Amino acid sequence: MKKISKILWGIALILVGVIFALNAFGITHIELFFDGWWTLFIIVPCFIGLFSEREKTGNIIGLFVGVFLLLCCQNVLKFDMLWRLAIPGIIVIIGIKLIFGAVFGDKAIKLLESSKHSGENIKTGCATFSGQDLNFSGEEFNGAELTAVFGGVKCDLRNAVIEKDCAITASSIFGGITVFVPDNVNVKINSNSIFGGVSEKNHRPTVQGAVTIYINATCMFGGVEIK
Repeated sequence: MKKISKILWGIALILVGVIFALNAFGITHIELFFDGWWTLFIIVPCFIGLFSEREKTGNIIGLFVGVFLLLCCQNVLKFDMLWRLAIPGIIVIIGIKLIFGAVFGDKAIKLLESSKHSGENIKTGCATFSGQDLNFSGEEFNGAELTAVFGGVKCDLRNAVIEKDCAITASSIFGGITVFVPDNVNVKINSNSIFGGVSEKNHRPTVQGAVTIYINATCMFGGVEIK
């Protein structure tokens, strides 16, 4: 993801540099500082974020607002239409995101429900205006439910005993959750986020025949980090 982001930013900077050079030699006369040029500081990062970031809801909303402001500056639309269209548009985008998240996040939920019905021990971690460190070294791990509200939760599974597919639900509201996973497992993430997101710093290749940890993350002004 980071490589894609750097490539796209590199292309954008090269294009700007080329335009400046062509204008300087009189080959082209492209006006870079047009009415509403400042909206590009919203549009370009959000556009690049669609390709380089796992969580895209915030980028879609930012792109929508940026394009709308640009059209207003170009007198295509009127600024007084912003609140009439922007708020309903944002609500619709969030609604679509929640629907898709509910549909494609079923795997983690079903695994947790199955484990509970089988009487297996499902770990829980909750931090409200506080912090909690969970370390499952040497313990059998069948799944967990993690919640952080104005707080932080760290869940360390690097030395846990994971013998079959399991799931983690991670809900972060104005908080942060960090999950440390072993190198010999596969990780599949489903994110339902509003002004937040999931970050997986270490891109791990698929391990053939290994168990899979399904992570269903819900973030609202918060984040979940997988390490």
